[in-house]
Amino acid sequence: MPSPLAAAVRPFEPAVEGLEAELSVSFPSDVAFIEEAVDLVARHLDTSFADRRTVRFNLRVALAEALANAIIYGNAEDASKRVGVRAQFGRNTAHVEVTDEGCGFDYRTLPDPTVPFARMQPRGRGLFLIRELVDEVRFNALGNSICMILRRD
Repeated sequence: MPSPLAAAVRPFEPAVEGLEAELSVSFPSDVAFIEEAVDLVARHLDTSFADRRTVRFNLRVALAEALANAIIYGNAEDASKRVGVRAQFGRNTAHVEVTDEGCGFDYRTLPDPTVPFARMQPRGRGLFLIRELVDEVRFNALGNSICMILRRD
């Protein structure tokens, strides 16, 4: 059975901010596709990003968490909605963006999961983990897209 993941890769000409290529992936909102999507993105970044350990560990965990959040919270596990991943990468920089079709959220309102009153809260730990694993995190204004940035000098 063919994979429901739709992917495309294109080079950047000329390279912008050290970014040499872009991979775009789209798939239905089903957690069963997370592993395949993470593997696909990691394989492409692993061939060009200078720090393979960061791709193999930090990126994989952060991307899996972002995809799970997009599917479960953003798209409410509605398989008719899609999740998109856009990875722009080069030797020393990678921008990995995950976007869902949900209405978004205000990331500033999540409690710090390390403080005692929030430790048992069901939300916020994934975003905390993502922030610890990548160099920078950005959200779009709607709150339905997260961009995780890795840098190596």
